[in-house]
Amino acid sequence: MSYSRLVKSRLFSGLLGCALGLGVIAPSVTAWAQAVPTVGGLPDFTGIVEKNAPAVVHVEAKYSGRRPKSAGGVPLQGIDPGQAEIFRRFFGMPMMPSPEEQARTSLGSGFIISSDGYILTNNHVVDHADVVTVRLQDRRTLTAKVVGTDPTYDIALLKVDAGGGLPTVTIGESRLLKPGQWVLAIGSPFGFDYTVTQGIVSAVGRSLGAGDQPSTSFIQTDVPINRGNSGGPLFNLQGQVVGVNSQIYSDTGGYQGVAFSIPIDLAMNVVDQLKTKGYVTRGMLGVEIKPVDEDVVKALKLDSAKGAIVVSVTPDSAAQKAGLQSGDVILSYNDHDIVQGTDLPPLVAMTKPGSSVPIKIMRDGKEKTIDATIGTMPRDQSARSALGKAAPSTGSDALGLSVENIDSTARGQLGLKAGEGVAIANVTGPVASQAGLQPGDVILMVNQKKVGSVEAFRAATAGVKPGDTMLLLVRRGDANNFIALTIPSDKND
Repeated sequence: MSYSRLVKSRLFSGLLGCALGLGVIAPSVTAWAQAVPTVGGLPDFTGIVEKNAPAVVHVEAKYSGRRPKSAGGVPLQGIDPGQAEIFRRFFGMPMMPSPEEQARTSLGSGFIISSDGYILTNNHVVDHADVVTVRLQDRRTLTAKVVGTDPTYDIALLKVDAGGGLPTVTIGESRLLKPGQWVLAIGSPFGFDYTVTQGIVSAVGRSLGAGDQPSTSFIQTDVPINRGNSGGPLFNLQGQVVGVNSQIYSDTGGYQGVAFSIPIDLAMNVVDQLKTKGYVTRGMLGVEIKPVDEDVVKALKLDSAKGAIVVSVTPDSAAQKAGLQSGDVILSYNDHDIVQGTDLPPLVAMTKPGSSVPIKIMRDGKEKTIDATIGTMPRDQSARSALGKAAPSTGSDALGLSVENIDSTARGQLGLKAGEGVAIANVTGPVASQAGLQPGDVILMVNQKKVGSVEAFRAATAGVKPGDTMLLLVRRGDANNFIALTIPSDKND
């Protein structure tokens, strides 16, 4: 995918995302009322809490290492540190330790999904931790093994040995959720174990944009959750887990009425794959898309602004083999309507590679349906697996980021010349993350060598090995700054 848009200061602005499970009829209001007693006309959650709290755990992850320093030890100029990361992770704020800190402790939540000790939490709670422990409601503290992780979906699977017989949650179906339904969370905000909060589903199928888990279709709620709730369960009124609490939208780092949970249907699919093969596969179509705006509607004489317009097609991809072309407007994918551009990425990602799916498009004013055999998205190199240890990372993998080319339109908007700079597409590991790099930042130089393409960037970083320090010239907005990234000499996978 080429870099073809300006990244806005707020990640919601003009970004691509997702929507899943539309059009499924949820249980009636009567069914919900029968599932839970009421007090004064409002739901009484005490039964749900008493039954499920024992299966919720407090997660503590310890990581030993030093934070890579930026040149001069200051953040990128022109960026307000309070605005630098709108989507704040709940635990350990601020997330990045000072250069003097030798160890980091991250606090989060999790929940037991099987009596033999499997626990589900967020990847960002345990990412690259040396030691992970969980504390049960009976105050036992157990060391947890990280069975596997998937950074793309932000899911981690842990395992503890408690001799069996552990209490478990009941897994529900997130696809049945509808806006307006009651939900509640149990977790450890700010370290206060077994805190219960409630609210309603504000929206389903919510995208956080191309810079933040574009393959995930989030549940948005107004349930008060804060730092430490990450990885904890979101329950419906039937006492079933329907989501994994993951992120909040905040200018301050505190709860402001907008919270996001990973659908449990998606999370359990990840768990099954981590258990069986140690990694997660996702479908890949091979198109760059943009939302259909009013200008596109006028130019193509469309009836509405629904759909996603194809900007480019990746050579030798599923899309090219199926005959998709630049300018096609994708109206539906596998019988799911594409209302906006954000609907498509998660639908594709959730498709099993090798599956044949129908795609309805608009081309030259006429609708047609083509069949595409979905390919496989490259595996996330920052994922951890208990089924095998990856070879030592080099190049961009070691730096913890991936980059993409910048097209001519975006270059003009950014004030860049031809052959100048590559854009960070994704931050995949702790080295780049702890240095404060973000998707959308433009890398102009590596160790004083100009880079203007993905190939040039790969060549400039090809020899990176543990212990090396790479100096990047980075542009964010209108400001440039040098950022130094040091690869840990004793990396723990």
